[in-house]
Amino acid sequence: MIKKKCKVAVAQYDISFFTHFDQFTSKLESWFQQAYTQNAQLLVFPEYGSMELASLFDETVYSDLSQQLYAMQGLYQDYQACYIELAKRYNCIVLASSFPVLLANKTFRNRANLFGPDGLIGYQDKLMMTRFENEQWIINPGDELKVFSTDIGKVGVNICYDSEFPLYAQQQVSAGADLLLVPSCTDGLAGFHRVRIGSQARALENQCYVLHSPTVGRAEWSPAVDCNTGNASIYTPVDRGFPENGILLQIKDNSAQWLNAEIDLAELSHIRQQGQVLNHRDWNKQHAAKLAS
Repeated sequence: MIKKKCKVAVAQYDISFFTHFDQFTSKLESWFQQAYTQNAQLLVFPEYGSMELASLFDETVYSDLSQQLYAMQGLYQDYQACYIELAKRYNCIVLASSFPVLLANKTFRNRANLFGPDGLIGYQDKLMMTRFENEQWIINPGDELKVFSTDIGKVGVNICYDSEFPLYAQQQVSAGADLLLVPSCTDGLAGFHRVRIGSQARALENQCYVLHSPTVGRAEWSPAVDCNTGNASIYTPVDRGFPENGILLQIKDNSAQWLNAEIDLAELSHIRQQGQVLNHRDWNKQHAAKLAS
């Protein structure tokens, strides 16, 4: 049975430096424990939070953009196993921090895995790459847009820059997603605001919830995630019964912490039928207008 009301925890996540893998598992378990005390059913971690694992290698590796990607592949199974075990133990759904995965064709994808108490639900690869990913880091785009069926309903994932392109979210919502998860990793305020504005626009256009999880803080040792700026946020439709600015909650400082809330997915169906405006219904009407010559 699909749960209409859902308690969510959205991470504002810091990048740590580790000397042993057990330090990572302890950190992650602490985050899960904190979310559990708030009865969270869905946990959302950010884009590239996994890059803190590069610190486990020698400086010659973690300071090199290319070498760190190849070295981290040896940790991927243990990384997944850690999330799988914690999702089972705490009986929750979790979007893990995205991980740069090396495919059989020798190219990398920025992959966000969605886990549940029974293991892997599915994964979404980032579709639209930033200039840094394209030109310096050589991370390639995925080619499939997905919607995941879960105990709390259908969920879509827009990884960071993907949230700035409306057709991805629109297709996912048309396929039944009421909840969009946006993990991000942005180095400055401009990058954060691009993702924030995109995410809020997706919530407005589709009359859905958008959960935005960023990395925060500095990791001077890392050439990939050295500076991280953002505020964990939950965006909503802008209509009756929802906040007038479309922001249900947003963390105001830059410290590592959870943003906790209860969301009601049943309200989306109501607002799409009885709202002051009907963006979700009216989306296709825009295709009828042709540019005058």
